[in-house]
Amino acid sequence: MADLNEVKALHAAHTGVLEVQGTFSIKDPADLAKAYTPGVAGLAKDIEANPKDQGKYTVSGKLIPVITDGSAVLGLGNIGPGAGLPIVEGKALIYKSFAGVDAIPMALKQESIDDIVMTIKTMAPSFAGIHLEDIAAPRVFEIEKRLSDELDIPVYHDDQTGTAIVVLAGLINAAKVVGKKLVDLKVVVNGIGASGLATAKLLLQAGIKQQTLVDIHGVVRVDDDRYNHFQRDLAGQVNQEEGQQLDDVIDEADVFIGLSDQNVLSQEQVARMADQAIVFALANPVPEINPADAKEAGAAVIATGSSQWANQVNNILVFPGLFKGLLVSGLKHVDLSLQIQVAQGLANLVDDLRADKIVPGVFDDGVVDAVEKAVVDYATKGQK
Repeated sequence: MADLNEVKALHAAHTGVLEVQGTFSIKDPADLAKAYTPGVAGLAKDIEANPKDQGKYTVSGKLIPVITDGSAVLGLGNIGPGAGLPIVEGKALIYKSFAGVDAIPMALKQESIDDIVMTIKTMAPSFAGIHLEDIAAPRVFEIEKRLSDELDIPVYHDDQTGTAIVVLAGLINAAKVVGKKLVDLKVVVNGIGASGLATAKLLLQAGIKQQTLVDIHGVVRVDDDRYNHFQRDLAGQVNQEEGQQLDDVIDEADVFIGLSDQNVLSQEQVARMADQAIVFALANPVPEINPADAKEAGAAVIATGSSQWANQVNNILVFPGLFKGLLVSGLKHVDLSLQIQVAQGLANLVDDLRADKIVPGVFDDGVVDAVEKAVVDYATKGQK
């Protein structure tokens, strides 16, 4: 864990971790005339006559906003837009550092769905795509869908799509390590918010039908109106275990996937899972169970969302390369088939599979390139 005082000092030294850099130096009147007036007047008239030239001649052709309202930060909850801003600022820096993608952090007040959609649509002409982050479910499902339907640029919710892709990549390899078939796995997904719902959907698309969905009120059932219709609909598509709570359905489970809260899985529950159990305890900053405790209880493969332990299953492995691929390819939507292709590309990067190495490391060579290639290959096949 990084020392908080060191983190504060780093972020305070330059008022954040980002700054704007020009691509052209203004050194004399001739430079000024090219970068600003009078040169840009002609450029503006050209874009007026040919709107598609906007992305060619302005930063809108390569700039991504990372937008949050801070209402659903994994492991932290509803912390508000201001408190959510350091997270999206860090992601903007990761975009640039890892993939050369220009991104800016943006915080929105927690307004109605209509207001947020209208706000983002209104400013969309400035951007090449939209990255949504840490917006609470179920609101974010409608926000993402409406923006995807109404904008002609890609709209990506990292908590859903990025997380789901990395979980599937890790599970593909974890199943190989323990000698089980992916499609035969009996999975418990704990935490059916944005991340959990998207993950369960992608696992279902990949052929994993034996899934039990557990959230704050217990097992999600199709007739339980305490859950939203997105959760209930998915519950009707998977084969769930009988039982009311996590403790009722953990017996003989091959996989526990936690996208919920700290310390919700006990050693006793891990011991009741199937032989060669797989535990993905992905809550941050504190996982659903300490990895050492899970191992002591018999888990064969353990992953967390943190760099403190082996097997960091974190969407940082996806979003830099994914959006780089979207910008290069012109692909407008990230559908489930593309997500599976990206997950397989990530899984294939791990040559020497073992219990403590089921996903590539964040700093391993080739991660961004592999994700970008998966997107570009998919787009090349005409799947737009």
